[in-house]
Amino acid sequence: MRGILSLITVSDVSLNFSGRLLYDEVNLKFTPGNCYGVIGANGAGKSTFLKLLEGKLTPTTGTITTGPNERISSLNQNHFGFEEFEVLETVIQGHKKLYDIMKEKDALYAKADFSEEDGLRAADLEAQFAEMDGWNAEADASQLLQSVGIPESMHTQKMSELSESEKVKVLLAQALFGEPDILLLDEPTNGLDVQTISWLEDFLADYPKIVIVVSHDRHFLNQVCTEMCDVDFGKIKLYVGNYDFWLESSQLAAKLQANANAKKEEKIKELQEFIARFSANASKSKQATSRKKQLEKITLDDIKPSSRKYPFVKFEMQRELGNDLVRVENVSKTIDGVKILDNVSFMIRPGEKAAIISRNDLATTTLMQILAGKLEPDTGSVTWGQTAIPSYMPRDLDANFNNDELSILDWLRQYADKEQNDNTFLRGFLGKMLFSGDDIDKQIKVLSGGEKVRCMLSKMMLEKGNVLLLDDPTNHLDLESITSLNDALIDFKGSLIFTSHDHQFIQTIADHIIEVSDKGVVDRFDTTYDEFLQHETVQAQVKELY
Repeated sequence: MRGILSLITVSDVSLNFSGRLLYDEVNLKFTPGNCYGVIGANGAGKSTFLKLLEGKLTPTTGTITTGPNERISSLNQNHFGFEEFEVLETVIQGHKKLYDIMKEKDALYAKADFSEEDGLRAADLEAQFAEMDGWNAEADASQLLQSVGIPESMHTQKMSELSESEKVKVLLAQALFGEPDILLLDEPTNGLDVQTISWLEDFLADYPKIVIVVSHDRHFLNQVCTEMCDVDFGKIKLYVGNYDFWLESSQLAAKLQANANAKKEEKIKELQEFIARFSANASKSKQATSRKKQLEKITLDDIKPSSRKYPFVKFEMQRELGNDLVRVENVSKTIDGVKILDNVSFMIRPGEKAAIISRNDLATTTLMQILAGKLEPDTGSVTWGQTAIPSYMPRDLDANFNNDELSILDWLRQYADKEQNDNTFLRGFLGKMLFSGDDIDKQIKVLSGGEKVRCMLSKMMLEKGNVLLLDDPTNHLDLESITSLNDALIDFKGSLIFTSHDHQFIQTIADHIIEVSDKGVVDRFDTTYDEFLQHETVQAQVKELY
């Protein structure tokens, strides 16, 4: 294995993309042993930046250089790009040079007229193969697959036989295979269950080379990142620390900037207190000491306020909840011949905020659709209290935006009552949700995923339900919108039933966890999410002992 010499240098890079200047005069250096989190508003150019680093796009000006013979690996976003390959072979394709050598060797040895020239070529290939530790490739790929939750029994299956969530895990293993020098991960936690996310956090925290990751998962960014790469003001700048440190430092910078009359000594004191608090909490194993030292060197000039805008999200209720909320009794559901829910029973009381979790997204979505009355169970019943006014956001939003000709303003008008159905009111309301100026006249057929979610949240705020049903609501949202929604749901006085893959979202909102197991059975835990995960860890350890 080569020594750790990987390096990425970005020099005077600018990019004009689709007639728009995304960023200008970018100068950065990425070094091994660090995990860099790329953050920025939707459309700022985060994923585009990863493509520049990988060489899939060419900068308008400037250069991006890496060390000699450095191998870059990225997370493939095409979940259906390897359908004809076996699972194990798909993972090994993550190391293209090694895979190509394997295929060429196999083709040579399969020749009926194997020549002396073929023998010389085969010997050369065998030497390269051994140098790249090729004899352990299948064992290493198998171990990676098992780590992300793909058992050995599936390793010889074709990718076309896997579910989409299983394909996501295989493609993650593909990106990680062979310890690449530079690892580029665009939203790596999307579609992963909590166990796999936890494993990935530990893997990346100890990864000795360069990791650059785009993610909207705040907990994930805090667990793995040593520096934040902020795409803002048409620039890209590096800041020492994890996401929480960047967020609070940018808020502190805005406060200090606004308080122009404060003496410099007072500002420095406040900064020093802030740095000391975060330095004391620096906690990520190998990097903790060096990060702590770097944090302590930060000066007033090093922190900058962010230009990000946060939507205003606040849920109010038409009426208070009575004594009953919802009772689910003996609910079963089979889809395409597979039993998804099996004799499910549980009760949620008024005021409770319950997160429904499972390794199978279809199970949680099916249960949410049944709770919302959008799907009938095969057997069993769902009984809502007489005072309950549910308001529902599905995982798939397309059915809510199928009238292509409507503008955002006219779409929202459908859900406004007489008092709300006023252009001035609706324009102001949409403005708070970051639809301003000409945006509100945009046709809904051209909306992005994040814009659709903000429209649905606007609809739900107008409805004023006293129980909110949210199926993976942070999907498609940027970090600012997630933060606003997170805070609004903490403050909401009614009841909440939701699904999510966002650790911090679940931990800070839910006071009950409802787990749908592989067999479709539901267990209820009257705990926080972290307490639930701790319980799961202990149970797994006990199981291993016996």
